[in-house]
Amino acid sequence: MKIGFIGCGNMGQAMVSGMLSSGKVKPEDLVLSDKTLEARVKLKEKYGAYVTESNTEVVMISDVIFLAVKPQFYEEVITEIKQSVWSEKVLVAIAPGKTFAWIEAVLGKPAKIIRAMPNTPALVKEGMMGICGNEQVSKDELTMVSNLCASFSKVEVVTEPMLDVVTAVSGSSPAYVFMFIEAMADAAVEGGMPRKQAYTFAAQAVLGSAKMVLETGMHPGELKDMVCSPAGTTIQAVRVLEEKGMRAAVIDAMKACLDKSKNM
Repeated sequence: MKIGFIGCGNMGQAMVSGMLSSGKVKPEDLVLSDKTLEARVKLKEKYGAYVTESNTEVVMISDVIFLAVKPQFYEEVITEIKQSVWSEKVLVAIAPGKTFAWIEAVLGKPAKIIRAMPNTPALVKEGMMGICGNEQVSKDELTMVSNLCASFSKVEVVTEPMLDVVTAVSGSSPAYVFMFIEAMADAAVEGGMPRKQAYTFAAQAVLGSAKMVLETGMHPGELKDMVCSPAGTTIQAVRVLEEKGMRAAVIDAMKACLDKSKNM
């Protein structure tokens, strides 16, 4: 089976690296495209895969094609490749807001389409991805693509309308978490801690806390209560966060993200 990638930016390369390191995919199984010669040379050196300038060639050769370009280029790329998208090809779209109906309208015909929403922690093989297939995609095909993506992400099958929620809760949320880590580190620096050490303490605290949620199965509120001793330091910090509207700010931010995803 040949696996194609149209677009090999940060996300595309994270996916390629994960597939290769898992052993599920070999370099000779991959077909990658990029418009610039410099990028193509680097991709060839890094992955040992077949690299081409032609997006159409990627589709012609590949069985599964990941559309890893930015959303604003989707119409241009799909228009370019549509004559080469045969009925047995599986297209995997990783852009928010580009629905099955929209993609088929640009293609001008029915096709096997899978929509997936990865996130940047895929770069360290700790991604989270929602995935769904249209009516032309078989259960086996959806499972096959899910297994490929499991090399760099946790994967959950969702309905298409839920992909907008996935965008808000995991696709875009690393940015919110990075801001939280940065703010905690700033406060630690204000308290006298060296900057590099402050980032380590803040980031590890977030990593460990997230792992507790996933591995204990306990409610986040229960885990929070475990840290908040009576008349202690933590409950004072929690009180300030509640006064400043932390929960409401996060909910409003995610709603804005979700609304934008629906209207892209």
